[in-house]
Amino acid sequence: MIGKDERARIIADTELGAGNVLHRIKAYGRPMDERVLWTDGTWQAPGGGSPGVLTLGELDEVVETYASWYHARGVRPRDPVAIHTYSSTEFAINFLALTSLGAIPSFVNGNLRPEIAREYVRRQGAVGVLTDQAHAPVFDGYLDALNLTFGTTAGAIGADARQPLPEGYPYSHDRTDPIIISHSSGTTGMPKAVPHTHETLLYAQLHRLKLSVGSAMGRLLVALPGSHNAAMSVLMFGLLLRSPVYLLSSQRGGDVLDAAEEFKPTTIFAFAGTYGEMAAHDLSERDLSSVEAWYNTGDAAHEAHVRALIAQGSFETVGKDLKRHRVAGSVFTDGLGSSETGYSIFHNGHKPGSSAYGRCIGKPMSFAQAAVLSEDGKPLPPGEVGRLGVKSPTLTPGYWNDSLTFHRLRLGGYWLTGDLSYQDEEGRFYHLDRAPDAIRTGTGIVFSTRTEELLLRELPELADCTVVAVAPDGVRADWDGDGVGDAYVLLQVAAEATDVRDDAAWTVTVNEVLTTYGFPVLTKALRMDAADVVKGATGKVLKREMRERFRARLLDERAAGSPA
Repeated sequence: MIGKDERARIIADTELGAGNVLHRIKAYGRPMDERVLWTDGTWQAPGGGSPGVLTLGELDEVVETYASWYHARGVRPRDPVAIHTYSSTEFAINFLALTSLGAIPSFVNGNLRPEIAREYVRRQGAVGVLTDQAHAPVFDGYLDALNLTFGTTAGAIGADARQPLPEGYPYSHDRTDPIIISHSSGTTGMPKAVPHTHETLLYAQLHRLKLSVGSAMGRLLVALPGSHNAAMSVLMFGLLLRSPVYLLSSQRGGDVLDAAEEFKPTTIFAFAGTYGEMAAHDLSERDLSSVEAWYNTGDAAHEAHVRALIAQGSFETVGKDLKRHRVAGSVFTDGLGSSETGYSIFHNGHKPGSSAYGRCIGKPMSFAQAAVLSEDGKPLPPGEVGRLGVKSPTLTPGYWNDSLTFHRLRLGGYWLTGDLSYQDEEGRFYHLDRAPDAIRTGTGIVFSTRTEELLLRELPELADCTVVAVAPDGVRADWDGDGVGDAYVLLQVAAEATDVRDDAAWTVTVNEVLTTYGFPVLTKALRMDAADVVKGATGKVLKREMRERFRARLLDERAAGSPA
């Protein structure tokens, strides 16, 4: 990791931003033979082969090869270029190459359905598209319809692809220049296109550099989706810190555990869904001794999953003797954020012995502001539930080619995250649910995420659970609706559990827990397999899709005469 002097130099660098990190660290005189980026074998290098690790010099050479190839095909500053792949390394190489030209990489998650991916790219106004082999058929025969001047795979960029670079390379960015378009999870249909600028995507990381950066940032395993701007943000932070970075293309819990045993990271970055899958494994059978910290962003994580993870590894802390000691366990930083905020706006740290759970997401970062808002945009007092609004210099300047949607999400000077929240008297925020996932029932409003949190905490035999709504045709029973529906919980029982309860018995168990804590009861509990959970492109549970599938299942059962 960097020392005090180099950190000061980075903080004082007025040219540094998200669009030129690679070129600035070269200017700092970093050794070009220093190994900086580990890959998972999903990326094909120019000339063939899949190197497992790249030095700074090799990374720079590959980036220049890609940049020259794009320049030869007419890509110019401010041109969007779509990247559609499964490979996190491929996203990273293209991000560095296109931004070095002043162009704008538009990331398309490899899990999007083909028709959604094509329409999404069309809306960006992309001039071309690069894919892996698996996604090449998505655009075959559609280039003219999408106004794309080229469509290719990484394999076309061979070792002999090097062309002259443009005069003035690398591009000199203004802080307001867009340097990436990544998309939201797509949980409500077509993903929203979220641009970030030279300033917004690196603002929080430079802020962190001004604070203490401990040993936990020494070796970074990034299990965030490569198509998400958070993955690029962590990559840039790792490069600045001189910390080895391993970009993992899979977000499956078992794959992340395998990578952790191989790479020996000090910190793992992932979304809550990945941490939930990891916690479902028998972690006593895994070697996680290198792990000091976990960073979560996106949705807040569940207490049961956090407690399982922080029991692993070890970390340094200052003892009563004011000396640093290494103790058993690790630190989990839970951060609520989104593609739009460019970074987690809230941070809540957990370590063995912590008690700040109950969906507590802590307080806003020092550079940000937050408020719980009424429907007319007025800040609500502690204890009242409302819409979560934020202000931050990391916030996207707006949705790409869709300013109407962006401005509809602004209220009282704040940007609405789509979450429901409340504050306590100490100013700490608590996350209850996404507004579309709250369920108005005959027994009260069921906040699905808060309900899941409680059940996972109180019923250790559960590996996971999902609360969904079923409402009659034409009835809207969410936070913004005025109708009433039924709330069901779909239970995943842990593989090692020897439970034989049927759905009726599970319903009694679940509602006893909810009644004890004053939560509204649910209509019914049903067991399900992990394979039945529908997840989106970024790994989030698609409750909208789950609602529709479960509703169809209930209708089929009723038509067949079986009890609902």
